[in-house]
Amino acid sequence: MSQGLTIGELAARTGLTVSAIRFYETHDIVKPLRNKGGHRRYGRPDIRRLSFVMAAQKLGFSLSEIAPHLRRLPDHKAPSKADWTRISKDFRQTIDARIAAMEDLRDKLDGCIGCGCLSLKSCALYNPADVKAAEGTGPRNLRITTT
Repeated sequence: MSQGLTIGELAARTGLTVSAIRFYETHDIVKPLRNKGGHRRYGRPDIRRLSFVMAAQKLGFSLSEIAPHLRRLPDHKAPSKADWTRISKDFRQTIDARIAAMEDLRDKLDGCIGCGCLSLKSCALYNPADVKAAEGTGPRNLRITTT
């Protein structure tokens, strides 16, 4: 990383604010080096890391779900295709589970969703005598689980 990017240059390249980049730095998403003057310098791989974070967050992933994957990437160099493939496989499983849960919700939304909130007449068919209540509160049939 010859001179590296300043935080302002990184902000311009990613569309993030400087404060957002510093926030991501506190979560080890980016790990800048310091020049002789003590100023942060970022590598081009940091653009990819931040872009990935923004895309994943737009899909509903929290930073606590994203950060552990990015911490496993090499510092200060571009991730390999194998690195991205591993991350992709991990996220694919979670994305597929979320898609299945959303499709299930979409397909059952006009009927009982396991909590008795929509219609006693309809719920009597899907949840007679409120048997799902024994499993706990909330929409028991459509709990979204993530890995």
